[in-house]
Amino acid sequence: MFYRPQDGHGLPHNPFNAILVPRPIGWISSLAPDGIVNLAPYSFFNGISYTPPQVMFSGGARPAKKGGPEIKKDSVANIEATGEFVCNLATWDLREAMNKTAVDGPPDHDEFAYAGLTQAPAELVKPPRVAESLIHLECRYLQSVILKSIEGYGPNILVIGEVIGIHIDESVLTEGLIDNSKLKPIGRLGYMDYVCVDEVFTMFRPKWPQDA
Repeated sequence: MFYRPQDGHGLPHNPFNAILVPRPIGWISSLAPDGIVNLAPYSFFNGISYTPPQVMFSGGARPAKKGGPEIKKDSVANIEATGEFVCNLATWDLREAMNKTAVDGPPDHDEFAYAGLTQAPAELVKPPRVAESLIHLECRYLQSVILKSIEGYGPNILVIGEVIGIHIDESVLTEGLIDNSKLKPIGRLGYMDYVCVDEVFTMFRPKWPQDA
């Protein structure tokens, strides 16, 4: 089949998210200027630079009421105001808790308490880490990029941050390497589907001209 996104796909659900898979989950903790903590998962998330390490996530676009203000996601508003956030790695053991934090609650809703999670202090930024997570990226906000959106919706906002501190629980290391069979990270597929990384294969990059 072929379709133009602007014309619709004719399928039971939008296949776009099911094509770009698997996607890492950006489980973002942030702090509002008044000190309220927010924790939310974002499936449009990834690393975008190695040196210095940088990550991005897209805050998406909430439908705006006709004539009303365009409301930013709490994570985006918090990060733009305070300049800091933490990416907490979502794993198989934390799948249910991660999913609970996706609830569209009011700004003062405590996602940590709601999901039964523990706040742990970060080393270099003010937003807390998810103590139960095994890997954390402490990030300093760099910039927001306003992306195209459709009429009647708030803006799609791409948030970019520099990773300035990394926590790795030593229980997931094997001979100094992160062992995904121990870590069991989860990723986002399309629809309501997820995947757990429990099978890994290795391929070495070819060298020129030896492998030509």
